Amino acid sequence: MSATVMFVDRMVRKALTAFCAVLLLLMVVFTVYSVVMRYVFENPPVWGDLLTVLSNIWLVFFALALTVRDKDHIALDLVYTWLPLKAAFAVQQFWSLVIFGLGIVMIVYGMEAVSTMGGKYWEMWYFAWEDGRFVFKPNYMPKKYAISIVPISGFLVSLAALASIIEDCMRLNTGTYELGKDTDIQDTADQA
Repeated sequence: MSATVMFVDRMVRKALTAFCAVLLLLMVVFTVYSVVMRYVFENPPVWGDLLTVLSNIWLVFFALALTVRDKDHIALDLVYTWLPLKAAFAVQQFWSLVIFGLGIVMIVYGMEAVSTMGGKYWEMWYFAWEDGRFVFKPNYMPKKYAISIVPISGFLVSLAALASIIEDCMRLNTGTYELGKDTDIQDTADQA
């Protein structure tokens, strides 16, 4: 890959990793705050559990894009070791294309879900963009904000699968392509 594309890929990975770390930290903070408020002060916030769940959902969807890009998702790595290199390459690229298609499905149906999602979270406030500025809305965050992670994640998953395919093709052409990164599988293959 060109230096610019590799730089952008590295920055996207770092940004997603940092965002996942922040979401994980927020989950812990919201949970601890809710527990302390519930059992020590006997006055739990109504929004504590919801924000913990939403942070968890967004974390999982962002992490999905990272696992696709790093090829850490569920795969048949052991089967790949039994196949000739080019056949294993073809099977891996087929699954990357399937994952790319899944990302497209997430985009299409996620956008539909966001546009048709009704209802609001009564316990949440939010900010909205109105008349060229952010306006504080004191209550009732629309549920479509929470589900907007689906098309965002679909875009990131598709992008990660595409980057993975391109990178693998370039490595195959230069002769530096290797099968999975799982050392246990490589050790098993080396021992056989």
